[in-house]
Amino acid sequence: MRTLKAVLAGCGGMARAWLKPALGIPGLEIAGLVDIVEEAAKARAKEFGLSGAVISDSLDEAIDRVKPDMVFDVTVPEAHHGVVMTALSRGCHVLGEKPMADTMAHAREMVAAARKAGRLHAVIQNRRYDPNIRRLKRFLASGAVGRIGTVNCDFYLGAHFGGFRDRMRHVLLVDMAIHTIDAARYLMGSDPARVVALEWNPAGSWYDHDASAAAIFTMSDGTVFCYRGSWCAEGLNTTWECDWRFQGEKGSALWDGAKEMRAEVVEKTGGFISDMAALPVPEGDPADRAGGHTGLLGEFVACVRGGGTPETSGEDNIKSLAMVLGAVESSGTGKWAEITWQ
Repeated sequence: MRTLKAVLAGCGGMARAWLKPALGIPGLEIAGLVDIVEEAAKARAKEFGLSGAVISDSLDEAIDRVKPDMVFDVTVPEAHHGVVMTALSRGCHVLGEKPMADTMAHAREMVAAARKAGRLHAVIQNRRYDPNIRRLKRFLASGAVGRIGTVNCDFYLGAHFGGFRDRMRHVLLVDMAIHTIDAARYLMGSDPARVVALEWNPAGSWYDHDASAAAIFTMSDGTVFCYRGSWCAEGLNTTWECDWRFQGEKGSALWDGAKEMRAEVVEKTGGFISDMAALPVPEGDPADRAGGHTGLLGEFVACVRGGGTPETSGEDNIKSLAMVLGAVESSGTGKWAEITWQ
């Protein structure tokens, strides 16, 4: 098995979440580290024992020296377009951090460039590979509660980052809600159509800009998805994966974002309130893709090596980005926004 070489661009704190699982993938070598602050790349190399890795502040230079099979893009959102376009133009496959891009125009260019280059481009939406989400998807897809008509999702955390996120515009929608929105697309199995949204910065917020939001999405199959959240909610926090409610034709399901899943289905109708029966949610299937970053990185490397398309390819993930940026557009205009990605 030929060893595949990767260059990782962007050596901030998030790089740790990539390097740890990447170093455990057989046949993969992290052969280069790139950061505009070269000392950051040197620090990551020392931390992870990558003494033989090429260190550079230039992606082009690193590609010249390493000749990698793939580039891992762990830069800030505004840099994704430049990194991805450079890597694709040099013949590299690319797996990048979320959100996919800072604008829809950039995202479309990236999708077109990957198609033209005949290379893979995917986004590391690690929540897709949460075993609890895979378990819930299997349950909903079984039709146990009937066709889903409404999905509600709440996210409330008091996150004190103290870095660039504190200064970031649309921080909740762009940096965090992208996870939930992509998970919702996966769980519902439908594409987005329209959105109306509101952003605000509540009293006591330590963010410079709006850190709370509410959005209502209509989907292509008529399902309605409602998202509410805040990144400056002190107390009574949800999990990072949110609190979920799925309302179906025959019953409803709840998920607390962790291990607890509950469902009830109609047992008898005729009264003012139907009689309900508890319905157990089966345990997950070992065949399900899981493992967060480890699962996604492993799948991407396997696709580079043997063919196939990653589940979170840019061609698919652009729809999740369109939902987020559609919500941002709507919050600015106060009107419904049409969601398009072609």
